[in-house]
Amino acid sequence: MSKAKNIYLIGRLSELGTKLLNPDAALLDIIESEHLYNAWFTPESTANAVKAIGRMLNEAELTKWLSQESGVKSVEPKEKTHNSLKVGLILAGNIPLVGFHDVLCVIASGHHALIKASSNDARLIKYILGLFIEIAPEYANSYSFVDRLADFDAVIATGSNNTSRYFEYYFGKVPNIIRKNRNSIALLTGKESREDLFKLGHDIFDYFGLGCRNVSKLLVPKGYDFVPFFESIEPHQPIINHHKYNNNYDYNKSIYLVNGDKHLDNGFLLVKEDERLASPLAVLYFEYYDDLDDAQIRLAELSDNIQCIVSDIPLNQSNQVVGFGESQKPKLWDYADGVDTLAFLNEL
Repeated sequence: MSKAKNIYLIGRLSELGTKLLNPDAALLDIIESEHLYNAWFTPESTANAVKAIGRMLNEAELTKWLSQESGVKSVEPKEKTHNSLKVGLILAGNIPLVGFHDVLCVIASGHHALIKASSNDARLIKYILGLFIEIAPEYANSYSFVDRLADFDAVIATGSNNTSRYFEYYFGKVPNIIRKNRNSIALLTGKESREDLFKLGHDIFDYFGLGCRNVSKLLVPKGYDFVPFFESIEPHQPIINHHKYNNNYDYNKSIYLVNGDKHLDNGFLLVKEDERLASPLAVLYFEYYDDLDDAQIRLAELSDNIQCIVSDIPLNQSNQVVGFGESQKPKLWDYADGVDTLAFLNEL
């Protein structure tokens, strides 16, 4: 893409960001009504997702993302030509707008996005892309929504460990990025402030813990005192008022009680010692470590299944580490699974 067109795209996307931070009546109506189509997409969660995209689409970070001089691995997107390829996108629907970044990467790379939206998250992304076309009508042919992928040159598909096997079978003959289940983890030292632990509550509870960037497990030093943790996350207690979250909490609590499984319970979160990374909804796993070297070894063992690490100390996995309360605030260059989507698209 020429420098002038690159500047043009950055300007139009930053305009879109401003609109998302100041939603019009139609967008507000979608935000308020999404829960009628997907009970997990409450007005608060949906508004948070829209604002997160809005904050992401700012001129400074867009320029950094698309600039060859930025230090970011991605390069400037190619000029749109008759050689532009069709890139099939199978979007997840676990949290609102979770697939927007993939669409953005395809548009920025100059290719055409064939979007197979999740039935759980189709209305919002269609409206927001429509807003973008109102701002930049030149990009009207940069994407299309499809019910079934066909006639594609490459694929980016997001799903579960189970669906990934089918994706690999169907799309293995074309260039692809196929994403599986991932979860996030927090490394605590016991020296965190109450404010740090409150922010960690956002990493655990935002979007009800349904995102791959939500913390599902803690690594804590032996002898860790959970009392300050529970006291600090108490302001997140209203999450239990959501009926689906409450159902999951009650179900997992009953299982633990019937089986006699040792666990901690503060009335809206169950905390259980477990070696696994992915915990059930309304449950947070934890595991003890001896020292920080031991903790880093454990993080390395889990790295293929970790989306990000929440901590305030330097770690070997520095590219995955975010601060407390930041797991659901990714930057444009914080690619899912650490795979540079824009570089993949530019190399097609």
